[in-house]
Amino acid sequence: MRKLLTAALSLGLLAGATAVWADALLINGAGATFPYPIYSKWFDVYHTDHPDIQFNYQSIGSGGGIRQITAKTVDFGASDGPMSDAQLQTAEGWTILHFPTVLGGVVPIYNIEGATGKINFTQRAISEIYLGKITTWNDPEIQSVNPDIKLPSSQIVVVHRSDGSGTSYCWTDFLSKINKEWKSKVGKGTAVNWPVGLGGKGNEGVAGLVKQTPNSIGYVELIYATQNKMDYGRLQNSAGKFVNCTLASVTEAASSVADKMPADFRVSITNPPGADAYPASTFTWLLIYKTQVNKDKGQALIQFLKWMLADGQKYTQDLGYAPLPPQIVEQEKSAIEKIKFQ
Repeated sequence: MRKLLTAALSLGLLAGATAVWADALLINGAGATFPYPIYSKWFDVYHTDHPDIQFNYQSIGSGGGIRQITAKTVDFGASDGPMSDAQLQTAEGWTILHFPTVLGGVVPIYNIEGATGKINFTQRAISEIYLGKITTWNDPEIQSVNPDIKLPSSQIVVVHRSDGSGTSYCWTDFLSKINKEWKSKVGKGTAVNWPVGLGGKGNEGVAGLVKQTPNSIGYVELIYATQNKMDYGRLQNSAGKFVNCTLASVTEAASSVADKMPADFRVSITNPPGADAYPASTFTWLLIYKTQVNKDKGQALIQFLKWMLADGQKYTQDLGYAPLPPQIVEQEKSAIEKIKFQ
């Protein structure tokens, strides 16, 4: 009898949990992988405080997030690179708003036989490696700024993303600003025609290729490198200083636009002014329809955005992200008022 009672209670609890899930308003989103840890934390905490709201977020990459929000198959998208004018025009009359959420940086990772330590990369070196013009690790452009590290004469194996990626957008945006040839021949984007190299899908694909390929170089988000205990180098910034990617140096990069943020928040903070600014820094954005068809979901998204800009920012640094500057938070609070209902 006791076993039957226990089974009945278990079934009752399961049925109750299923009912709670069924009663929750489900909001679907997709996009960038870089903010997935903080988004997961936010959505879990928010659901605990608001059991009637459930977020379902698929981290399929920024390119996928832009495609899905454009195709209207999700309630919101997410991207580490702002949508272009052309991409916004393909939304067929549905205006899409950008809301910055957190900040991060993209770092160069490497696997160099016989060499240990943090490598300095000049702007010329990193851009010409990815153009295929600097091909050996002991090239004078690299060795001269790393006098304490003996670099081999081995050929450099370049690794890049094979999928549409906001990480690639940040990286190629940086390369476009520091090298005219890169800007004219390759340009910036979530996906580009890479001059050289091997392609890996996602941060894990790039990291995996670098780990298994001697004398290779790739790029991943800082949070991915630190969580996986990977070596990463310093980049030379616009002031000529070799800067390590930290929350402080990323925040310094954001301060360059804090007082002159455009109204649509589509801004680049790569290679900014500032002696301590990290040059491959970026915002990451939630993509929200300006006109909400479903009033319940629209209201829920508005309340979540307000929470994200207030309590949500408290969770950023513990997870390896830089919080939004206060000036931008205030500007976003005003921008939320642009969201309307059909």
